[in-house]
Amino acid sequence: MDLTGKEIAMLVLRLLFGLLYSVYCMVETLVLTLIPRSYRRKDIKGNVILVTGGGSGIGRLMCIKLAARGAIVVTWDVSEEGNLETVRQVVAAGGQCRAYTVDLCNRHAIYAAATKLKQEVGKVDILVNNAGIVTGKKLLDSPDESIIRTFEVNALSHFWTTKAFLRDMMALNKGHIVTIASMAGKLPCNGLVDYCSSKFAAVGFDESLRLEFKAEGKNGIKTTVVCPMYIGTGMFKGVQSKIFPVLKPEYVAEEVVDAILMNTPVLLIPGHMRIVHLIRAGFPEKASHYLGEIMGVTSMMDKFEGRKKD
Repeated sequence: MDLTGKEIAMLVLRLLFGLLYSVYCMVETLVLTLIPRSYRRKDIKGNVILVTGGGSGIGRLMCIKLAARGAIVVTWDVSEEGNLETVRQVVAAGGQCRAYTVDLCNRHAIYAAATKLKQEVGKVDILVNNAGIVTGKKLLDSPDESIIRTFEVNALSHFWTTKAFLRDMMALNKGHIVTIASMAGKLPCNGLVDYCSSKFAAVGFDESLRLEFKAEGKNGIKTTVVCPMYIGTGMFKGVQSKIFPVLKPEYVAEEVVDAILMNTPVLLIPGHMRIVHLIRAGFPEKASHYLGEIMGVTSMMDKFEGRKKD
């Protein structure tokens, strides 16, 4: 398509404005980091917040912390026992919590549970897609069923849960969808082909969804993607990290809750992982691989055990 001189001039002006706007956004981000968090947190009192995978780990910790801020928390988990323990701890701390046993591999079960939740509790204001699983095996050692289940829980379930509650958010132009992904969705790792792939999908889900909301003018619906390094919940038991820290669950849960309260679009934990991500993106593939070997990316899964089932 041939452009006229006027159209070319307009395109150049828009590009220049885009560059200036980019500088403004960077300055704005810098200024916001200097403002105490207490002044930036939104009020979630009375909000209905659904946390998938809330029956254990950081899911349970988030339920406790969100309920402490006055939210009505709902936990979905495949473990009825874990769910009930989360409810017990939240109620013991003075919060409100409901539990539903849901198999996130079954989209029909998700839709049915969503209908029941809306009837018994109300519309969901904040959806936290937190549930996740890991096989921890090399590709040829991973059973097909395990690969499918990894994608069903870590990626596909996000589509079904979001579709189940998004229509209400769209109607009000208000809501928040949180995706608990992983740094494995930014940086690949040996022995985690299925897990990394599913988390890359989760990151892409968040980024595409955020763009779709903006394109449709639904700026009142916020999204947050969380990419932490390994968390010491037992899920990655046996992982050996030379440089990357194994994070404490309490710290991660606190950071995630703060990101929700401040409408943070992207949260990398720890924060300096942003630099690692930028370095990898700018380095040639051979150099990235060499640096990865030095940092232990190719060997950290060698003694992986994972969380053992009773």
